[in-house]
Amino acid sequence: MQTIRHSEQTLKAALISKNPVLMSQYEKLDVGEQRLMNEAFQPTSGLFGPITLHSQSDWIISHPEAPQDFEQFFSDPYRKTPSPEKRSIYIQSIGDILKYLKKKKPEDAFCVVGITMIDLYPRDSWNFVFGQASLTDGVGIFSFARYGSDFYSLHYEGKLKKLQKTSSSDYSVFDNYYIPEITSVLLLRSCKTLTHEIGHIFGLRHCQWLTCLMQGSNHLEEADRRPLNLCPICLRKLQCAIGFSIVERYKALVRWIDDESADTPGVTAKHSRKDKGNLPKPVEAFKEWKEWIMKCLAVLQK
Repeated sequence: MQTIRHSEQTLKAALISKNPVLMSQYEKLDVGEQRLMNEAFQPTSGLFGPITLHSQSDWIISHPEAPQDFEQFFSDPYRKTPSPEKRSIYIQSIGDILKYLKKKKPEDAFCVVGITMIDLYPRDSWNFVFGQASLTDGVGIFSFARYGSDFYSLHYEGKLKKLQKTSSSDYSVFDNYYIPEITSVLLLRSCKTLTHEIGHIFGLRHCQWLTCLMQGSNHLEEADRRPLNLCPICLRKLQCAIGFSIVERYKALVRWIDDESADTPGVTAKHSRKDKGNLPKPVEAFKEWKEWIMKCLAVLQK
């Protein structure tokens, strides 16, 4: 296993910048927010650790790319930014999104993201993809099919029984498609993928500084190692893009985890499609993340 460790000076420059204007912006942040973000370059920090590489197939080794610090993010002329007129994120099931996108995005949409439990193959010659997105157009389609516990099983019920050739305007393949058991792990993996890709639409590139949601992942094992939280450098980027109180954001995340999570039965594939809007929310796999958020709140509210 290889560990990527950056010096305190390198991480400090990546987070705060040496640009006087950006340094001044950082100094105007809430004292608690600065205290949390400064954990980025504390060698003994228990909140933000270095990136570890476990194999030659891990993302950073397989896809070398230049890192993006806060100043580069801030100065990117192609970065999409929300506005009062375009500030909503729409999530649509893929059965609707393809027709939906052919017409027009809602006028207030910052981005529209489609999700599906169908495996995606953009071309006959391609291997599968977890998703595809157009960052300039603010649209994306993502599959969570391979996040189910039964996908690689011989008894997986979502397998195509025979090859079907359909026209590009035929969406019947999405009708009554197989929905696997909605487990806590599947929900956690899906949240990671969705928020990671929406982060890209906000202009955040793959993180190479610390363990972070925005790290690239080349395979499921690496994706599982990736945390659901942003490192301080990427957190500052997102805060710059959207504008929010970190304390209020973290409190809202805790409320989301706690909401309807007590005594919740597991969700199975037997639920009818008509019931999908009222499915229970399994969050057992989020326990460790909640504990991490509570530690951050303690730092923020000292």
